[in-house]
Amino acid sequence: MAFWDNLWPRRAQFESSNALTSSIVLTKRQHTVSLGKQGALSGNLRVNLSWQMRTSDIRGRSRQGGRLLRPMEFFKPEPVQAHTQGMVNVDLDLGCMYELKDGTRGVVQPLGNLLGDLNSPPYIRLSGDDRFGAPSGETLYVNIDQREQFKRLLFFVYIYDQTPAFDRTHAKVTLYPGNGPSIEIELDEHAPEARSCAVFTMENVKDDLIVRREVKFVYGFQSELDRMYGYGMQWGRGYKSKT
Repeated sequence: MAFWDNLWPRRAQFESSNALTSSIVLTKRQHTVSLGKQGALSGNLRVNLSWQMRTSDIRGRSRQGGRLLRPMEFFKPEPVQAHTQGMVNVDLDLGCMYELKDGTRGVVQPLGNLLGDLNSPPYIRLSGDDRFGAPSGETLYVNIDQREQFKRLLFFVYIYDQTPAFDRTHAKVTLYPGNGPSIEIELDEHAPEARSCAVFTMENVKDDLIVRREVKFVYGFQSELDRMYGYGMQWGRGYKSKT
């Protein structure tokens, strides 16, 4: 009885957490949300990519026997940052393909130093390139005050020039509007050989911005995502600076 007496109060506390009520989680069943209905059509939208690994992905199940001696430990994941010693090299990058109302198409991404601009076209800006999965992650900013300029946006994540490890990388993209709740999308599908993932789209529909969860993995890179969504751009081999 002592075990369950300790467990149930923790579960009740977890269910009443403000973190659950202050965010919207997009899933396969509930895959769209209107920023207009959330009162989030002003200011800058912050789109953040973060990821972590679990020690079980690195060291196997060698510690599970010890967990049986401490039952409560069984319910606790063991997250470690992606730069932890002994971890395979994983460098996740966040990018955005865009099509503006005037027909302009392009991409904002670390490759090629295509960082964009927040106050002039494309009104999207990449801040930093996190190569280690730090808690801050990578962030794209979108100037929602210029939403009338947008036709459609595709936000994607890809693994840069390293071992495909989406199946071991617990990645999440979170949208933080200037107003309203945050929006979370987890890259929770199993695609061990994939190198890229279309995470979500954002489309201008009658001056509203509709966010749609995609989470579609592909085994190629940006050009394959482009073909899937019909942006029609020309792609070449790109590199990131070493600094």
